Amino acid sequence: MAGRFPPRPTPTTLRGGDVVVPTGVPRQVTAPGRRRTWTPPGPLDLGLVLGPLRRGPGDPTFRATPDGSVWRASHTPQGPGTLRVALRSGIAEAEAWGPGAEWLLDQLPEMLGASDDPGAFEPRHRLLALVWKRRPGLRLARTGLVLESLIPSVLEQKVTTDEAYRAWRLLVRKFGEPAPGPAPGRMHAMPAPRTWALIPSWEWHRAGVDDKRASTILRAVRVAARLEQTTGMEPAEAQARLEVVPGIGPWTSAETVQRSHGAADSVTVGDLHLPGIVGYALAGDRHADDEVMLSLLEPYAGQRHRAARLILLSGRVPPRRAPRMRRGDIGRL
Repeated sequence: MAGRFPPRPTPTTLRGGDVVVPTGVPRQVTAPGRRRTWTPPGPLDLGLVLGPLRRGPGDPTFRATPDGSVWRASHTPQGPGTLRVALRSGIAEAEAWGPGAEWLLDQLPEMLGASDDPGAFEPRHRLLALVWKRRPGLRLARTGLVLESLIPSVLEQKVTTDEAYRAWRLLVRKFGEPAPGPAPGRMHAMPAPRTWALIPSWEWHRAGVDDKRASTILRAVRVAARLEQTTGMEPAEAQARLEVVPGIGPWTSAETVQRSHGAADSVTVGDLHLPGIVGYALAGDRHADDEVMLSLLEPYAGQRHRAARLILLSGRVPPRRAPRMRRGDIGRL
């Protein structure tokens, strides 16, 4: 609906309590963004490809609109940028704004799975074969941005997803930069590394982030340049470098390179639920641990992350037998 009607007058409170309602303010016109099209080599489902980049329904850096477009705000090596992607007749049409626009458009094919090789996957289980057939548009995205995936993954350590999503939402909206261009309301690009380093301790506390996770993020942003260099490495090498930072273990590094590198074989170990889900789906074992999960995924060596994604997409999960983990909020303490 943007642009179809003139903006409503917005009351602005000035010092002293007076309210001024501006009138006759000309409508701001956003300059056209840079454009690019890309034809994928096969079926492409934007929701499946870009969905893992979304950190909860209120993620300020991600928005899916009713017209089928996906919007992303990112902090690129050239600065903040906004990208809008839509599929039209099998062709990906993209438009970008801001200092990072050119970088985002250059990265578009990789982000949509151009370097992924779905044909390398051979389903060896009836469930995987069925999901593989029903989801032909699944490709693994490669964002080329490490901190963008690392920081929210650190926030997700040892807490519920609701707590992690809330922390990400609050910190990005408060300290990030407004998304350039005509992005949907309240979209923000992730803060720059230096901005993360300057966030006061009480703001971490208000966002519900304990000192351990906050300290891990602060250590990571101090070596941000070295971590971003891992995009030129193989996923296993990249994980090894990430895990040099205290507080980053195999779980966090795997969750990061799955998105930043499009790592088809990086399995998330140390997860509370994934081993049981994989064990239940492939062997009826809801009590499977990491060792059992890895043995069940061994036939898919080289494609184990894709196999795990397909299992999660199948919806075959063990029935719940316990209440959900209790949500905490240290910000109230």
